[in-house]
Amino acid sequence: MTTGPVDDAAAVPAAVDAAADEAEERGPLRRCMMTRERLAKERMLRFVLSPSREVVPDLAERLPGRGMWLSAEADVIERAMSRGAFAKAARGLAHVPPDLRQMIEDGLRARIRDLVGFARRAGQAVSGWQAAREWLQAGRVGLVVQASDGSEAERARLVGLRQVPAVAPLPASELGALFGRDRAVHVAIAPGRLADRIAVEAARLAGVAPAGRREGAAPQRGGRGDSAAGDGPGRAE
Repeated sequence: MTTGPVDDAAAVPAAVDAAADEAEERGPLRRCMMTRERLAKERMLRFVLSPSREVVPDLAERLPGRGMWLSAEADVIERAMSRGAFAKAARGLAHVPPDLRQMIEDGLRARIRDLVGFARRAGQAVSGWQAAREWLQAGRVGLVVQASDGSEAERARLVGLRQVPAVAPLPASELGALFGRDRAVHVAIAPGRLADRIAVEAARLAGVAPAGRREGAAPQRGGRGDSAAGDGPGRAE
């Protein structure tokens, strides 16, 4: 999809204060180019233009170039793609990949996998019902990461042991692979920067993903569910 500048006052107001936008790139807030809201950057997504003027998601917020920011919400992304918001913000041509939202979803899931993997290697994460319960009871947990396709009742039962934040951004097979297992339904993350970052990325993914794939969607239930046995050790991968 290639778009040029458009005159859509309802979508992107023409009166853009460029100096303010550049200042916001260095401050704690960012302005959504669709809604014009100023929000914490943890609730938003950054995009830049490649040398060929293709819109590229910069989920790590490290790529060079002037950032274009959108709220991490599916409808905001769709409106930006259909109403020429990227071209307006770029003040010229902007080639928008038709699968941009899928690129964002895949990128956020990859970031979550990387962060959970970092936590495991640093000794800041354990998987399995028993290990997660022991950490919870000892007050060693800053975040619980649970499988999106696990039993909702079992997920709630574990989190109910202690009031800690919980997210469910990945299926059991992807969580399990990070721990050398077929599947993992319960992962406990120690308090700290990694737990905080996983929570941020999971919230962004929940906003971007279609309703059927968001955290809290109805789980797929198998014969063994995600009981303590179902979350036990599997073959190494």
